[in-house]
Amino acid sequence: MTNFIAMKNKSYTGLKNLLKTKPNILITTHRSPDGDAMGSSLALYQVLLELGHHVSLIVPNSYPLFLKWLPFNDEVIEFEGNEQKAEELIQEAKLIFCLDFNNLKRTDMMFNSLEKVNAKFVMIDHHQDPSSFADFCYSIPGASSTAQLIFEFIDYMDWMEYINTDIAKCIYTGLVTDTGSFRFSSVDAKTHHIAANLIEIGLNTSLVHHKLFDNNKESKLKLLGYCINDKMEVLNEYNTAIMSLSSEELAHFNFEKGDTEGFVNYALSIENIILTAFFVQDQDRVKISFRSQNNFRSNLLSKAHFNGGGHVNAAGGIFHGTLEDAIAKFKKVLPNYEKEIMANAKNC
Repeated sequence: MTNFIAMKNKSYTGLKNLLKTKPNILITTHRSPDGDAMGSSLALYQVLLELGHHVSLIVPNSYPLFLKWLPFNDEVIEFEGNEQKAEELIQEAKLIFCLDFNNLKRTDMMFNSLEKVNAKFVMIDHHQDPSSFADFCYSIPGASSTAQLIFEFIDYMDWMEYINTDIAKCIYTGLVTDTGSFRFSSVDAKTHHIAANLIEIGLNTSLVHHKLFDNNKESKLKLLGYCINDKMEVLNEYNTAIMSLSSEELAHFNFEKGDTEGFVNYALSIENIILTAFFVQDQDRVKISFRSQNNFRSNLLSKAHFNGGGHVNAAGGIFHGTLEDAIAKFKKVLPNYEKEIMANAKNC
Protein backbone atom coordinates (compact mmCIF):
# COMPACT_ATOMS: atom_id res chain seq x y z
CA MET A 1 0.00 0.00 0.00
CA THR A 2 1.36 3.41 -0.97
CA ASN A 3 0.61 6.49 1.09
CA PHE A 4 0.14 9.63 -0.98
CA ILE A 5 1.44 11.83 1.81
CA ALA A 6 4.58 9.88 2.65
CA MET A 7 5.52 9.15 -0.99
CA LYS A 8 3.71 11.86 -2.88
CA ASN A 9 5.75 12.07 -6.08
CA LYS A 10 6.13 8.31 -6.54
CA SER A 11 2.46 7.66 -5.81
CA TYR A 12 1.10 10.28 -8.13
CA THR A 13 3.46 9.31 -10.90
CA GLY A 14 2.32 5.70 -10.64
CA LEU A 15 -1.35 6.61 -10.56
CA LYS A 16 -1.02 9.15 -13.36
CA ASN A 17 0.73 6.57 -15.52
CA LEU A 18 -2.07 4.10 -14.84
CA LEU A 19 -4.70 6.71 -15.75
CA LYS A 20 -2.93 7.37 -19.05
CA THR A 21 -3.89 3.85 -20.14
CA LYS A 22 -7.57 4.87 -19.85
CA PRO A 23 -8.66 1.93 -17.68
CA ASN A 24 -12.32 1.29 -16.91
CA ILE A 25 -12.86 3.18 -13.65
CA LEU A 26 -15.30 2.44 -10.86
CA ILE A 27 -16.08 4.73 -7.93
CA THR A 28 -17.78 3.31 -4.86
CA THR A 29 -18.43 4.16 -1.23
CA HIS A 30 -19.82 2.66 1.97
CA ARG A 31 -23.27 1.23 2.71
CA SER A 32 -25.99 3.81 3.38
CA PRO A 33 -24.02 6.68 1.85
CA ASP A 34 -24.19 10.06 3.59
CA GLY A 35 -23.52 13.57 2.33
CA ASP A 36 -19.76 13.20 2.42
CA ALA A 37 -19.82 9.86 0.62
CA MET A 38 -22.15 11.05 -2.16
CA GLY A 39 -20.61 14.51 -2.47
CA SER A 40 -17.09 13.10 -2.74
CA SER A 41 -18.08 10.36 -5.17
CA LEU A 42 -20.06 12.61 -7.49
CA ALA A 43 -17.32 15.25 -7.48
CA LEU A 44 -14.64 12.77 -8.50
CA TYR A 45 -17.01 11.17 -11.01
CA GLN A 46 -17.50 14.48 -12.82
CA VAL A 47 -13.78 15.33 -12.87
CA LEU A 48 -12.92 11.95 -14.36
CA LEU A 49 -15.62 12.41 -17.01
CA GLU A 50 -14.14 15.81 -17.86
CA LEU A 51 -10.78 14.07 -18.31
CA GLY A 52 -12.34 11.71 -20.85
CA HIS A 53 -12.41 8.55 -18.75
CA HIS A 54 -14.96 5.74 -18.86
CA VAL A 55 -16.24 5.79 -15.29
CA SER A 56 -19.13 4.25 -13.32
CA LEU A 57 -20.42 5.11 -9.86
CA ILE A 58 -21.95 2.28 -7.84
CA VAL A 59 -23.15 2.57 -4.24
CA PRO A 60 -24.16 -0.44 -2.13
CA ASN A 61 -27.72 0.68 -1.42
CA SER A 62 -30.06 3.66 -1.33
CA TYR A 63 -29.35 7.01 0.29
CA PRO A 64 -31.44 9.94 1.59
CA LEU A 65 -33.71 11.89 -0.73
CA PHE A 66 -32.19 15.19 0.39
CA LEU A 67 -28.98 14.20 -1.44
CA LYS A 68 -30.60 13.27 -4.74
CA TRP A 69 -30.55 16.83 -6.07
CA LEU A 70 -26.78 16.64 -6.52
CA PRO A 71 -25.49 17.00 -10.10
CA PHE A 72 -25.21 13.68 -12.01
CA ASN A 73 -27.21 11.88 -9.32
CA ASP A 74 -29.14 10.11 -12.10
CA GLU A 75 -25.92 8.35 -13.11
CA VAL A 76 -25.57 6.61 -9.72
CA ILE A 77 -26.23 2.86 -9.72
CA GLU A 78 -27.47 1.22 -6.53
CA PHE A 79 -26.07 -2.30 -6.21
CA GLU A 80 -29.06 -3.50 -4.20
CA GLY A 81 -31.79 -4.11 -6.74
CA ASN A 82 -29.46 -3.81 -9.76
CA GLU A 83 -27.07 -6.64 -8.96
CA GLN A 84 -26.57 -7.98 -12.48
CA LYS A 85 -25.69 -4.64 -14.06
CA ALA A 86 -23.50 -3.66 -11.08
CA GLU A 87 -21.65 -6.98 -11.12
CA GLU A 88 -20.82 -6.55 -14.80
CA LEU A 89 -19.41 -3.07 -14.21
CA ILE A 90 -17.37 -4.27 -11.24
CA GLN A 91 -15.85 -7.10 -13.27
CA GLU A 92 -14.98 -4.68 -16.10
CA ALA A 93 -13.25 -2.23 -13.76
CA LYS A 94 -9.46 -1.99 -13.76
CA LEU A 95 -9.17 0.93 -11.35
CA ILE A 96 -11.48 1.31 -8.35
CA PHE A 97 -11.70 4.45 -6.22
CA CYS A 98 -12.94 3.69 -2.70
CA LEU A 99 -14.19 6.87 -1.05
CA ASP A 100 -15.11 7.59 2.56
CA PHE A 101 -14.35 4.11 3.91
CA ASN A 102 -11.17 2.28 4.90
CA ASN A 103 -12.20 -1.37 4.81
CA LEU A 104 -13.85 -3.21 1.92
CA LYS A 105 -16.32 -4.79 4.35
CA ARG A 106 -17.97 -1.37 4.70
CA THR A 107 -19.40 -1.94 1.22
CA ASP A 108 -21.52 -4.73 2.70
CA MET A 109 -23.30 -6.59 -0.14
CA MET A 110 -20.65 -5.45 -2.64
CA PHE A 111 -17.76 -6.87 -0.61
CA ASN A 112 -17.52 -10.32 -2.23
CA SER A 113 -17.51 -8.88 -5.74
CA LEU A 114 -14.91 -6.22 -4.95
CA GLU A 115 -12.66 -8.68 -3.12
CA LYS A 116 -12.44 -10.94 -6.19
CA VAL A 117 -12.05 -8.36 -8.95
CA ASN A 118 -8.71 -8.02 -10.76
CA ALA A 119 -8.21 -4.27 -10.39
CA LYS A 120 -6.07 -1.65 -8.70
CA PHE A 121 -7.63 0.10 -5.70
CA VAL A 122 -7.32 3.72 -4.60
CA MET A 123 -8.50 4.60 -1.09
CA ILE A 124 -9.34 8.22 -0.26
CA ASP A 125 -10.66 8.42 3.29
CA HIS A 126 -10.48 10.17 6.66
CA HIS A 127 -11.44 7.39 9.11
CA GLN A 128 -9.02 5.93 11.65
CA ASP A 129 -7.18 2.61 11.32
CA PRO A 130 -7.25 2.07 7.55
CA SER A 131 -6.87 -1.49 6.33
CA SER A 132 -4.27 -2.39 3.71
CA PHE A 133 -6.43 -3.44 0.76
CA ALA A 134 -5.62 -0.42 -1.44
CA ASP A 135 -2.73 -0.15 -3.90
CA PHE A 136 -2.77 3.64 -3.48
CA CYS A 137 -3.87 5.19 -0.23
CA TYR A 138 -4.68 8.78 0.64
CA SER A 139 -5.76 8.44 4.27
CA ILE A 140 -5.76 11.37 6.72
CA PRO A 141 -7.86 10.58 9.82
CA GLY A 142 -7.59 14.14 11.09
CA ALA A 143 -9.22 15.63 8.00
CA SER A 144 -12.68 17.13 8.34
CA SER A 145 -14.17 15.04 5.55
CA THR A 146 -13.42 12.92 2.52
CA ALA A 147 -14.70 15.85 0.46
CA GLN A 148 -11.77 17.90 1.77
CA LEU A 149 -9.39 15.14 0.70
CA ILE A 150 -11.03 14.93 -2.74
CA PHE A 151 -10.39 18.64 -3.25
CA GLU A 152 -6.75 18.18 -2.20
CA PHE A 153 -6.45 15.09 -4.42
CA ILE A 154 -7.76 17.02 -7.41
CA ASP A 155 -5.25 19.76 -6.63
CA TYR A 156 -2.33 17.31 -6.30
CA MET A 157 -3.26 15.68 -9.60
CA ASP A 158 -3.26 19.09 -11.36
CA TRP A 159 -6.97 18.83 -12.21
CA MET A 160 -8.13 22.09 -10.61
CA GLU A 161 -9.12 23.58 -13.97
CA TYR A 162 -11.92 21.03 -14.22
CA ILE A 163 -13.73 22.11 -11.03
CA ASN A 164 -16.93 23.85 -12.09
CA THR A 165 -19.95 24.95 -10.04
CA ASP A 166 -21.58 21.49 -10.24
CA ILE A 167 -18.46 19.84 -8.84
CA ALA A 168 -18.21 22.61 -6.25
CA LYS A 169 -21.77 21.82 -5.08
CA CYS A 170 -20.77 18.20 -4.49
CA ILE A 171 -17.56 19.00 -2.62
CA TYR A 172 -19.29 21.62 -0.48
CA THR A 173 -22.08 19.16 0.35
CA GLY A 174 -19.48 16.76 1.73
CA LEU A 175 -17.79 19.52 3.70
CA VAL A 176 -20.91 20.95 5.28
CA THR A 177 -22.60 17.64 6.16
CA ASP A 178 -19.56 15.93 7.68
CA THR A 179 -18.52 18.95 9.75
CA GLY A 180 -21.91 19.80 11.21
CA SER A 181 -21.93 23.01 9.17
CA PHE A 182 -18.28 23.70 10.04
CA ARG A 183 -18.69 23.38 13.81
CA PHE A 184 -16.85 20.10 14.58
CA SER A 185 -13.32 20.09 15.97
CA SER A 186 -11.96 18.47 12.79
CA VAL A 187 -12.52 21.75 10.92
CA ASP A 188 -9.31 23.67 10.36
CA ALA A 189 -8.11 26.63 8.32
CA LYS A 190 -7.67 24.38 5.29
CA THR A 191 -11.36 23.43 5.43
CA HIS A 192 -12.39 27.07 5.27
CA HIS A 193 -9.85 27.81 2.55
CA ILE A 194 -11.39 25.08 0.42
CA ALA A 195 -14.87 26.49 0.99
CA ALA A 196 -13.56 29.93 -0.01
CA ASN A 197 -12.06 28.47 -3.19
CA LEU A 198 -15.40 26.92 -4.10
CA ILE A 199 -17.16 30.26 -3.59
CA GLU A 200 -14.60 31.96 -5.83
CA ILE A 201 -15.42 29.40 -8.53
CA GLY A 202 -19.02 30.59 -8.34
CA LEU A 203 -20.65 28.30 -5.79
CA ASN A 204 -23.90 29.57 -4.25
CA THR A 205 -23.56 28.21 -0.70
CA SER A 206 -27.04 29.41 0.28
CA LEU A 207 -28.53 27.19 -2.40
CA VAL A 208 -26.67 24.13 -1.10
CA HIS A 209 -27.76 24.79 2.49
CA HIS A 210 -31.35 25.23 1.32
CA LYS A 211 -31.31 21.95 -0.59
CA LEU A 212 -29.79 20.07 2.35
CA PHE A 213 -31.57 21.58 5.35
CA ASP A 214 -34.65 23.55 4.29
CA ASN A 215 -36.65 20.90 2.48
CA ASN A 216 -38.04 19.00 5.46
CA LYS A 217 -41.24 17.02 5.23
CA GLU A 218 -43.91 17.69 7.83
CA SER A 219 -43.71 14.05 8.96
CA LYS A 220 -39.95 14.33 9.53
CA LEU A 221 -40.31 17.35 11.80
CA LYS A 222 -43.09 15.63 13.73
CA LEU A 223 -40.86 12.57 14.12
CA LEU A 224 -38.07 14.78 15.48
CA GLY A 225 -40.46 16.44 17.91
CA TYR A 226 -41.70 13.06 19.12
CA CYS A 227 -38.17 11.74 19.49
CA ILE A 228 -37.07 14.69 21.62
CA ASN A 229 -40.26 15.03 23.67
CA ASP A 230 -41.12 11.38 24.25
CA LYS A 231 -38.00 9.30 23.63
CA MET A 232 -35.08 11.30 25.02
CA GLU A 233 -33.60 10.14 28.31
CA VAL A 234 -30.98 12.23 30.08
CA LEU A 235 -28.58 10.43 32.44
CA ASN A 236 -27.22 13.39 34.37
CA GLU A 237 -24.93 11.24 36.50
CA TYR A 238 -23.01 10.29 33.34
CA ASN A 239 -23.48 13.54 31.37
CA THR A 240 -25.12 11.36 28.74
CA ALA A 241 -28.34 11.46 26.74
CA ILE A 242 -30.12 8.62 24.93
CA MET A 243 -32.73 8.71 22.18
CA SER A 244 -34.38 5.76 20.44
CA LEU A 245 -36.98 4.87 17.84
CA SER A 246 -38.65 1.52 17.18
CA SER A 247 -39.82 0.20 13.83
CA GLU A 248 -43.42 0.87 14.83
CA GLU A 249 -42.66 4.47 15.74
CA LEU A 250 -40.85 5.04 12.46
CA ALA A 251 -43.77 3.58 10.51
CA HIS A 252 -46.24 5.79 12.39
CA PHE A 253 -44.44 8.87 11.06
CA ASN A 254 -44.09 7.49 7.50
CA PHE A 255 -40.33 7.20 7.84
CA GLU A 256 -38.18 7.43 4.73
CA LYS A 257 -34.44 6.84 4.49
CA GLY A 258 -32.57 9.88 5.80
CA ASP A 259 -35.40 11.22 7.98
CA THR A 260 -33.41 10.72 11.19
CA GLU A 261 -30.23 12.31 9.82
CA GLY A 262 -28.81 14.66 12.45
CA PHE A 263 -31.24 13.69 15.23
CA VAL A 264 -28.38 12.54 17.46
CA ASN A 265 -26.88 16.04 17.48
CA TYR A 266 -29.90 17.60 19.20
CA ALA A 267 -29.26 15.69 22.42
CA LEU A 268 -25.60 16.65 22.31
CA SER A 269 -26.60 20.33 22.38
CA ILE A 270 -27.96 19.96 25.93
CA GLU A 271 -25.90 21.78 28.52
CA ASN A 272 -23.25 19.56 30.20
CA ILE A 273 -23.94 16.58 27.91
CA ILE A 274 -20.69 14.90 26.80
CA LEU A 275 -22.02 11.74 25.13
CA THR A 276 -25.18 10.91 23.20
CA ALA A 277 -26.40 7.65 21.74
CA PHE A 278 -29.24 7.32 19.24
CA PHE A 279 -30.74 3.84 18.76
CA VAL A 280 -32.89 3.00 15.72
CA GLN A 281 -34.46 -0.40 15.20
CA ASP A 282 -33.82 -1.92 11.77
CA GLN A 283 -35.56 -5.30 11.49
CA ASP A 284 -33.58 -7.76 13.66
CA ARG A 285 -30.79 -5.33 14.50
CA VAL A 286 -30.33 -1.88 15.98
CA LYS A 287 -28.29 0.88 14.37
CA ILE A 288 -26.56 3.18 16.82
CA SER A 289 -25.12 6.65 16.31
CA PHE A 290 -22.74 8.08 18.90
CA ARG A 291 -21.69 11.71 19.30
CA SER A 292 -19.38 13.19 21.92
CA GLN A 293 -17.82 16.42 23.08
CA ASN A 294 -14.18 17.35 23.64
CA ASN A 295 -11.85 14.34 23.67
CA PHE A 296 -14.27 11.61 24.71
CA ARG A 297 -13.57 8.73 22.32
CA SER A 298 -16.98 7.57 21.20
CA ASN A 299 -15.32 5.47 18.47
CA LEU A 300 -13.55 3.29 21.05
CA LEU A 301 -16.78 2.70 22.97
CA SER A 302 -18.53 1.73 19.75
CA LYS A 303 -15.71 -0.55 18.63
CA ALA A 304 -15.46 -2.31 22.00
CA HIS A 305 -19.15 -3.01 22.52
CA PHE A 306 -21.17 -2.46 19.33
CA ASN A 307 -19.14 -3.80 16.39
CA GLY A 308 -18.55 -0.27 15.19
CA GLY A 309 -16.08 2.56 14.99
CA GLY A 310 -15.59 5.90 13.31
CA HIS A 311 -14.22 9.23 14.48
CA VAL A 312 -13.41 10.35 18.02
CA ASN A 313 -16.54 12.49 18.29
CA ALA A 314 -18.77 10.73 15.75
CA ALA A 315 -19.12 6.97 15.52
CA GLY A 316 -21.60 4.28 14.63
CA GLY A 317 -22.37 0.75 15.72
CA ILE A 318 -24.67 -2.25 15.32
CA PHE A 319 -26.42 -4.41 17.90
CA HIS A 320 -28.02 -7.69 16.84
CA GLY A 321 -31.10 -7.98 19.00
CA THR A 322 -33.96 -5.90 20.32
CA LEU A 323 -34.02 -2.15 20.84
CA GLU A 324 -34.53 -2.64 24.57
CA ASP A 325 -31.54 -4.98 24.86
CA ALA A 326 -29.32 -2.57 22.92
CA ILE A 327 -30.16 0.29 25.28
CA ALA A 328 -29.73 -1.97 28.31
CA LYS A 329 -26.26 -2.99 27.14
CA PHE A 330 -25.25 0.64 26.61
CA LYS A 331 -26.37 1.54 30.13
CA LYS A 332 -24.49 -1.47 31.50
CA VAL A 333 -21.15 -0.49 29.92
CA LEU A 334 -21.54 3.24 30.54
CA PRO A 335 -20.08 3.14 34.09
CA ASN A 336 -16.80 1.86 32.59
CA TYR A 337 -16.41 5.25 30.91
CA GLU A 338 -17.47 7.42 33.85
CA LYS A 339 -13.98 8.74 34.61
CA GLU A 340 -13.31 9.69 31.01
CA ILE A 341 -16.71 11.37 30.71
CA MET A 342 -16.18 13.31 33.93
CA ALA A 343 -12.72 14.44 32.81
CA ASN A 344 -14.18 15.82 29.61
CA ALA A 345 -17.11 17.40 31.45
CA LYS A 346 -14.65 19.54 33.43
CA ASN A 347 -13.45 21.09 30.17
CA CYS A 348 -16.92 22.25 29.13
